[in-house]
Amino acid sequence: MAKLSLRELYLDELRDLYDAENRLVKALPKLAKEAESQELRAGFEEHLEQTKGHVERLQEMFAAMGEKASGKRCPAMAGLIQEGGEMMGEDFETGVKDAALISAAQRVEHYEIAAYGYVRTWAGLLGESEAQNLLEQTLNEEKETDERLTELSEQINIEALGGASGKTRMPDEEEDQVPRPRGKSRSAKA
Repeated sequence: MAKLSLRELYLDELRDLYDAENRLVKALPKLAKEAESQELRAGFEEHLEQTKGHVERLQEMFAAMGEKASGKRCPAMAGLIQEGGEMMGEDFETGVKDAALISAAQRVEHYEIAAYGYVRTWAGLLGESEAQNLLEQTLNEEKETDERLTELSEQINIEALGGASGKTRMPDEEEDQVPRPRGKSRSAKA
């Protein structure tokens, strides 16, 4: 069996990302439809348009390399999307579904951040400066999306904590604090 070069690995990973992004183009409308929060729904819809742009950038990179834009099944993204789909099928208290959707979306973003980070590095090492710039642009957009999801989660998680009771509870409210067992505390040396 022939050993793969870095260029072949790079191309293989671009194909993996191409499949991943195309899967997301199909999955994001479902997430948007399931979102209870209008702000979260709008975020998913915005990211859908951005993801379509990611697909176009990958197509540009394949064309510049004289390669056909084709995907190689991305089992990681398929699994993340399947897990998100299973979450959407659950029966949650009011507000909790959005917390679940954000957790699923952030898993996807973290995968993409890792993947775009290393292919961007490989593009630079291989002298693919235009591809490196496009990959950097996509990487930055994925990081921004992750940050927006984190910001949204701060309010959505608090609303989810209130659940069906409709009472929004703050974790630091005295009446809602969980009693902590009394025992030896760990020292810094432990």
